[in-house]
Amino acid sequence: MSVSNNFLRLGVLAVLVGVSLGIWMGANENFTLRPVHAHINLIGWASMMLFGLVYRVIPEAAKGWMPVAHFILAALGFLIMMPSLSLMLLGNMTLVPFLVASEFMVFASLVLFAIIVFRATGGKPATVAA
Repeated sequence: MSVSNNFLRLGVLAVLVGVSLGIWMGANENFTLRPVHAHINLIGWASMMLFGLVYRVIPEAAKGWMPVAHFILAALGFLIMMPSLSLMLLGNMTLVPFLVASEFMVFASLVLFAIIVFRATGGKPATVAA
């Protein structure tokens, strides 16, 4: 399976979870997990979908080991961040070290993505796929 497909599928799953959480919060008038809802939708839905689309539109960017490392860092960081952030917001500080580690993983994945995009687009004029 391609890195693009992995990101796209994770993004779709994230929006389903994010919207479900938003509906649950609204129905219960309990917005304690509002930051989790925002992170799921921004990191999970928006970022993962954009990563997947970039890898689809710029096939050169999807080649090699770096896109795989990008997916692993981004996905693990995201999947660790959401439950650890949820627990912290609910008053359980047990997993705060995991939250901090996940934030660094997500940041590292963004740095890696920037390197990938700059390498794949270095000095070449943009082309539009037909």
